[in-house]
Amino acid sequence: MNYTPPIEDMKFGLRYLAGLDQLSSLAPFAEINTELADAVLEEAGKLAADVIAPLNHDADYQGCVHSDDGHVATPKGFADAYRAMAEGGWTAMEAEEAYGGQHMPMAISAAVNEMWQSASLSFALCHLLTQGQIYALQKSANDAQKALFLPPMIEGRWTGTMNLTEPQAGTDLAAIKSRAIPNGDHYLITGQKIYITYGEHDMAENIIHLVLARTPDAPEGVKGISVFIVPKFLVYPDGSLGARNDVKCLSIEKKLGIKASPTAVLQYGEKGGAIGYLVGEENKGLEIMFGMMNHARFAVGLQGLAIAERAYQQAVDYAMSRIQGTPLGRSDGRPIIDHPDVLRLLSVMRAEIEAMRALILVGGAAMDKSHHAREDKKSSEDQRASLLIPIIKGWLTERSVALTSDAVQVHGGMGFIEETGAAQHFRDSRILPIYEGTTAIQANDLLFRKTLRDNGAGVKRLLDEIEADMAVLPDSQSAPMQSSLSLARKTLDVLCGRANSPRDAAVSGVDWLMLLGYLCGGWQMAKSGHIASDAAAQAFSPDFLAAKQTTCQIYMTSCLPQIEALAAKITGSGSDILAMRPEWLAR
Repeated sequence: MNYTPPIEDMKFGLRYLAGLDQLSSLAPFAEINTELADAVLEEAGKLAADVIAPLNHDADYQGCVHSDDGHVATPKGFADAYRAMAEGGWTAMEAEEAYGGQHMPMAISAAVNEMWQSASLSFALCHLLTQGQIYALQKSANDAQKALFLPPMIEGRWTGTMNLTEPQAGTDLAAIKSRAIPNGDHYLITGQKIYITYGEHDMAENIIHLVLARTPDAPEGVKGISVFIVPKFLVYPDGSLGARNDVKCLSIEKKLGIKASPTAVLQYGEKGGAIGYLVGEENKGLEIMFGMMNHARFAVGLQGLAIAERAYQQAVDYAMSRIQGTPLGRSDGRPIIDHPDVLRLLSVMRAEIEAMRALILVGGAAMDKSHHAREDKKSSEDQRASLLIPIIKGWLTERSVALTSDAVQVHGGMGFIEETGAAQHFRDSRILPIYEGTTAIQANDLLFRKTLRDNGAGVKRLLDEIEADMAVLPDSQSAPMQSSLSLARKTLDVLCGRANSPRDAAVSGVDWLMLLGYLCGGWQMAKSGHIASDAAAQAFSPDFLAAKQTTCQIYMTSCLPQIEALAAKITGSGSDILAMRPEWLAR
């Protein structure tokens, strides 16, 4: 169950797809170059492979332990590994330099985070949530709050959480009941939050919670939500820690997967109210939190890639060593990877994973441009990044479940038992299409806000960009994509024709998301195949480039055809689905 970071593929994607040289033209990244990026990846890979990855399997067995006093003990080795991340400066990658960060591009940070998540999804969740909160506070907190709370989180001494969900309020945040009562220079927070990842743990000195709550005179619904900083331990003006705040972990959830990460039920205000500090203005909390949520949704899409990569590597290792049967056209004693169907499964897995990685790196670069573009280009860059986020979150996470299932299949019966670890990857992947907005939520965002709201203009610009990239490729490389583009345009027209019938449109939302996911994956794989055949890419080894060309072709023949089926489903109408009565489903 070793893990080998796919550093060469990351370097290829950053250099030729994400456009690392273009990112260096943005003011914050002027000192970023290929040599620096390569060095960062190499060093991060060592920590991921040598320190974090060996913890993953045993940590899944151990899980976290909750005590009656609210304390949560994480699996053996987690606290030391987090300390090693912090000491290496890895917790500071994306943060602004003014508060001790390194301000690396998200494209590079995404590659590094893939390695953390592949090494141990449960462990890396803590870092993921902390990064999201750092981003939110940099954007929305006042100067005093930034100075007090950001440096310790960036240094890795403190960690962060996002507190949205309540027992009665999941997707529907309008139902939030937690209260925030003004009390001098702070507020007293009461209420219960559930599904709080790393809401309590022993890996850091302090935990900073970002909590959604309502003030006494707040309007009803989502317009009356504010966001508050609520530290586990109170913080003095000089940054030293004071008494324990009035927040307690009541329990941690027993889960299907990510068992080594604590998912907490937090109670605020058992003793009168937890001290919290308003971020931004009252009743603007949802707007602030959405910035963090977009960051988190991108990160969860990245998790889909990461867990698929880890499962794939393990499946390949197993298939290379497992002797079973006599492969067609081969002699006795050959490993199962010589069986055509096993070779098919693994080859298609690799093709999809490389497409996913390419899209992640391109998406990270799009977010970098969105955050730091010149004013005259900011609107278009924002739209591009905003369009890609639900595709990345939805497509990558849905495919991760299928790909980790394929990895179990490669193992046969050994994949169904916990000993090999293949089952863990499958279990861990299942949360990804659910948290930080289900696939249906991503589909609704893509369909109604990113497609129908502007009559498909934003999607058309994306399709035009893809078509322009395909126009410079040889017909042999671009033909499958040209056919898929034509189907995507026809499907877009059909959906735009349903703009006045929301239910008719919504029933096809997930199919539309998956169609664009496969299309965007094909876009990057077509470009990759062409680049790999070009003399300019000869810095990479001949074996790497030959494998890349083959993998890209496999994507075109085995993955891209999914678009035809999805287009047929969408254009065929969902009236049959909508004709189904709920009572007929309840036998």
